[in-house]
Amino acid sequence: MLPERGPHGHTAAAAGLSRLLGIRTAWTAVGDGEFFCPGCGGDRNYQRLTGRRRFTLLGVPVLPRGESAPTVECAACRRHFGTDVLDHPTTTRFSAMLRDAVHTVALAVLAAGGTCSRASLETAATGVRAAGFDDCTEEQLAALVEALEADTGRFTGEPCTAGLAIELHEALDPLAPHLAAPGRESILLQGARIALADGPYTPAERDALATVGAALTICTTDVTRLLAAARTPS
Repeated sequence: MLPERGPHGHTAAAAGLSRLLGIRTAWTAVGDGEFFCPGCGGDRNYQRLTGRRRFTLLGVPVLPRGESAPTVECAACRRHFGTDVLDHPTTTRFSAMLRDAVHTVALAVLAAGGTCSRASLETAATGVRAAGFDDCTEEQLAALVEALEADTGRFTGEPCTAGLAIELHEALDPLAPHLAAPGRESILLQGARIALADGPYTPAERDALATVGAALTICTTDVTRLLAAARTPS
């Protein structure tokens, strides 16, 4: 005689066994914070959890089954995610990273340009304000470039120095993995427009923009293409 089957094709015996035996995970909170929840699609609070698994008999834990991988639980949707979701910046943090990146690129290109012409300063200030520094002015940028040059002991128009290159990488390296190609190219093109505002690229400006491209993980061929495209009137 064939064993009795349930409505989903499982034998009655298997269904009964699953009710008798199971595995339960007991979660313990070990930390909390704010993260970008891929389930909710926005910034949410989270708890970081560790878990211990146990065999259960009739719902009662009886035998240990080891530890579960650390887990992040969203406080809003209660979904669980791997801890790698914490590598993604929150919306607030991402906006700040993008704003700082645009500001740093603008200063690097202005410092490389040598003259800080009114046209270059206006183009730079417009881009920086659009990125989130609402009160940025041409005078503020000029003063920052002057202070930067005094601090590094360099002369305007020189190739991108080690100090400026480090600052560019510090601002752009953490941002690049979270930007799609058009976003990374947009930052480079903004720098290119600043350089072109007062005339053709100087060697120092090209060097600074090449450093920007490298920090944004844009290949050399694409950097050359984008700098040429920025020079072509739209």
